[in-house]
Amino acid sequence: MISFSHEVFFEVATQLSFSKAAEVLYISQPAITRHIQTLEKNYSTSLFERKGNAISLTSEGKLLLSYVMKARELQRQLTFDMSRQDDLNQAKGSLTLGTSTTITLYVIPPVFSAFHQQHPNIELTLVNRNSENILKALLDHEIDLGITEGKKQLNSVKYQFFISDEVVPVCSARSSLVKRKTIQPEELKQIPVALRERGSGTLQAVTEALQKCKMSIADIRHKIVLGGTEALKNFLLDDTCVGFLPLRSVVKQLKNGELVKLNIPGMSIQRAFYFVQRRDSEADRLNQLFIKLATRYNKKL
Repeated sequence: MISFSHEVFFEVATQLSFSKAAEVLYISQPAITRHIQTLEKNYSTSLFERKGNAISLTSEGKLLLSYVMKARELQRQLTFDMSRQDDLNQAKGSLTLGTSTTITLYVIPPVFSAFHQQHPNIELTLVNRNSENILKALLDHEIDLGITEGKKQLNSVKYQFFISDEVVPVCSARSSLVKRKTIQPEELKQIPVALRERGSGTLQAVTEALQKCKMSIADIRHKIVLGGTEALKNFLLDDTCVGFLPLRSVVKQLKNGELVKLNIPGMSIQRAFYFVQRRDSEADRLNQLFIKLATRYNKKL
């Protein structure tokens, strides 16, 4: 078992901030300092370089961080594997999952609920990030398991298919486009469009769909950019812009008539989401347990 001082070091090293580490661990900043000083005394070396208010890891600090990451992962796996011997449903452990907005809001909550009911002693944490940041969080050991849109060719991670999703163009029922229901891709150059922020999976899907129509984001008339699916949806409910949203996020609004799905020939936007794990943890039994349960929801989602 790694000591609490090593846990303190891990938080300071990943946050690169004594104050932020104190907030995460719910202890005082002087206490954080004492723990770091204890480790530096034990190892007879400096773990951080201090320049004004900023800190960075020394070479010895980087080495310690690499070992602490491995130790934390082994401790997590050991806790689960030992506690599952007698009764899997009473197993103990923790799982931190990182997902993008669509998965966070519209897919994972019922999965978390089902998993918690079957394994009430396992602590679940959900981290919401843009798609492009999930992989970084995984490689930085901030999360144990991720769900990302698409794949990247990296030898350090392993992907496993989870679910498919569709991004659809929609507008308010008050828009003049409702009577037509079909618009041509070229018309997006004149019709006001609201988009998600740079880095979002939804924006990337729209960008790729436009490319198939020999267009780019720069070609369309977009003046509004909003961070988050719900922010964009709520904006569209009060405006007459066209927007692109995951179908799962607007099912209720399409059913009650607040939003209307438009047809844009040649712009069918399908995307796939994958579980992503670090290669050194692909045999992690707790990860596999969660993936197995979540995959059973595939056909229901």
